[in-house]
Amino acid sequence: MSPSQARNLRLDLSRRHLLKAFGASAVTAFGLSFTAPLLAAPVFATYPFQLGIASGDPSSDGFVIWTRLAPDPLAMGYGMPAAAVEVEWEIGADSRFGDVVRRGTAIARPELGHAVHVEVDGLQPNRPYWYRFIAGRERSATGRAMTLAGVGQQLESVRFAVAGCQQYEQGYYTAHRHLAAQQPDFVFCYGDYIYENRSTRVWNSSAGPVENPRQHFGDELYSIDDYRRRYSQYKMDVDLQAAHAAAPWFVTWDDHEIDNNWVDLNEQDGTPAPIFALRRQMAMQAYYEHMPLRASSLPVGPAMQLYRRAVLGNLLDLNLLDTRQYRTDQVCGDRWGVPCDETRRAAEVLGERQHAWLANNLRRSDTKWKTLAQQIMVMDLDRDPGDGVTENLDSWAGYRQPRERLLKMVRELGQASTVILTGDEHQNFAGELHLDGKNPGDTPIATEFVATSISSGGDGVDQRSDTSAIQEVNPQLKFHNAQRGYVMCDVSHERWLTDFITLDQVSTRGGTARSRKKLVVEPGNPVLQPA
Repeated sequence: MSPSQARNLRLDLSRRHLLKAFGASAVTAFGLSFTAPLLAAPVFATYPFQLGIASGDPSSDGFVIWTRLAPDPLAMGYGMPAAAVEVEWEIGADSRFGDVVRRGTAIARPELGHAVHVEVDGLQPNRPYWYRFIAGRERSATGRAMTLAGVGQQLESVRFAVAGCQQYEQGYYTAHRHLAAQQPDFVFCYGDYIYENRSTRVWNSSAGPVENPRQHFGDELYSIDDYRRRYSQYKMDVDLQAAHAAAPWFVTWDDHEIDNNWVDLNEQDGTPAPIFALRRQMAMQAYYEHMPLRASSLPVGPAMQLYRRAVLGNLLDLNLLDTRQYRTDQVCGDRWGVPCDETRRAAEVLGERQHAWLANNLRRSDTKWKTLAQQIMVMDLDRDPGDGVTENLDSWAGYRQPRERLLKMVRELGQASTVILTGDEHQNFAGELHLDGKNPGDTPIATEFVATSISSGGDGVDQRSDTSAIQEVNPQLKFHNAQRGYVMCDVSHERWLTDFITLDQVSTRGGTARSRKKLVVEPGNPVLQPA
């Protein structure tokens, strides 16, 4: 075979690959010249927006809009060639795009799994906008986003949701569909967006073996392709897509985005730090690829800037924290329910730099409310109703010195108007924060609302007997519930109202949502009251 014949064969094979993935016009769009009809853009063989769309990290003049091209999401290569693709985007002042106020073209690059992150600016504050993407002849669904009120601007109220812990195998995302119908101003996702474990038909719950209603694709996650496919499986859920399309999200992570109970370069199986750093790096890249984050959060090696701040007019100062990346390893083997005397050791949860950043934010804040949006419970609960004392070592209770530093800082700078938003527990909790939960003082320092899971833990029950016993010996705990759902916060200058929304079941589709409990806290008085 002559050199020219070999070259023609390679071109023909390349052309066949593109024709299979995108259709006849792809050969031109990807820079290959053939004797074929010349069209302006590729024609995809299947719909490329299988993973939906999202917006996030809103500011007073804009937000991020996100999508990822994946015609065949679970396949190797997810149905895309190893080439950059142009994606058009539009921002409308109305849902019909009768007034398109911004438009442009972004590049979906194979280095980032053909994800697109567009940072839109130049918009008006404190109002809704709508967005969509176009690739070739294909158009995405329409999403709704909101800009924030400008710093210092008079803002009467804000209404937002808190959600997370959405173990795909253990239930359906009915709560997300209900959340989407509420059209909140934004959503705070506290983490555990995916779970990294292998596919499991049977889940050994505390009540005995339970058959999972659906199953993960593949084994435990280690490579970038593993993490991409897991995110793809979650994002193909149309209820989750609806929640993303309904409002912008502020996202942070907890542990399962990488590995259960990881902190810093430590993980539960004792993997050497340099090896775990490689896994962490791949997991962080996949997280960025699938979240509506700004370029400032683009991972650099096994590190990612995820703590950040948003100020909503003169009403709310939202501090999003990272309680995993800078934390000291857990004590006593990180075992649940084991009394441990090492919790008072010198340790970090936020790390010195993040703690100083948070202190500076609180010191210069002049909003009515200060909020710490984070992952692990701050409330100091004795989880052994008997004679002993048992704590969750993967919460702030396992880190006594950092917890005291945090609460003393909040007491000094939070103006008694600080609310902490938490997840991770797979239960709803509401309580008041004291330096010593075993001997609470007369005046709480702050209030904490812990949002239950979207699906993790299965259907659950209204009141777990073990948690009821815990509440009896922990007077600072004012409410608990062990069903699935999410939290809605309705915040004004007069009061902060938290509504715990629960589902009767998630093991089958069509669960019924209800308002289980409403609690109120007033600025300057962090004592919980019934609504």
